Amino acid sequence: MKKADREAYRDKNLEWLKAKALEPGVKEITKGVLYRVIESGDKEGNSPKPTSVVTVRYEGRTIDGKIFDADMDGVPPAFRLRDLIPGWTIALQQMRPGDHWELYLSSDMAYGKFSQPGIPAFSTLIFDLHLLAVN
Repeated sequence: MKKADREAYRDKNLEWLKAKALEPGVKEITKGVLYRVIESGDKEGNSPKPTSVVTVRYEGRTIDGKIFDADMDGVPPAFRLRDLIPGWTIALQQMRPGDHWELYLSSDMAYGKFSQPGIPAFSTLIFDLHLLAVN
């Protein structure tokens, strides 16, 4: 991708995120990490810490709706929180088991200037994220 095309793509993604921040029900945790609550879980449950292992269900897509990763079937995956992209680490520490959020991450809170399979550099990412358990 040419430099001008990369910059245009980056700008398009930043504008999308700015517009999303103005929608009703969308909240900001920190710059570049926004969310909308789909379902609230156990208010008494423990939020994960950076060393916690979390079990989740998720689907990730780009702003054009292209799904790049999903795990909504089978055995849900478990991840050590500190090993995840920054946006997930930040958001999951605010969640409790049973919480189901739609998460919106700027490229700075995801993969930044680096491409990943199915994810162009500078992509804003959208995740349907359901925290099942904290270990």
